Amino acid sequence: MAAADSNSERNRRTLYLCHIASAYANLGQPEVGLDLLDEAVRSAEATSERFFEAELYRLRGRIQLSLDRKGEAEAELKRALRIARQQEARWWELRAATTLARHWYDEGRSFEAIALLQPIYGWFVEGFDTPDLKDAKTLLDRLTIVSGTQIQAASGQFRQRRP
Repeated sequence: MAAADSNSERNRRTLYLCHIASAYANLGQPEVGLDLLDEAVRSAEATSERFFEAELYRLRGRIQLSLDRKGEAEAELKRALRIARQQEARWWELRAATTLARHWYDEGRSFEAIALLQPIYGWFVEGFDTPDLKDAKTLLDRLTIVSGTQIQAASGQFRQRRP
């Protein structure tokens, strides 16, 4: 962080704060992580550094989910997605979409989740052995199974109602 505070490294401050915030959240101190992410957002605004902005909001959303603050989390994840789309930052968009789709899956909103994640995953033509694309693929596979089951159940109910 001392290096990030020097003039030559100032633009990496948000990156470092984000990684430290993630570490705190993973160590069971999510509030500390959120405070660090707030600092990172302020730093990004002060320096006009935007390359990591979508990831800051995605991580805020992920931490909010861990604290069961679903409304706040979803707003943060949608903001991350919006920022990534504005920047045409496909990788950040994939990460934000995967996190939001997982949340929707957990909420029983599988159709919305698959509609969001599938087209984004489809953009990629390489890198399928990377953790982010593997994670997205695993989630898409789960969503496809659940969505198929829901469609079958709904069509079975429809058939049962017919005379």
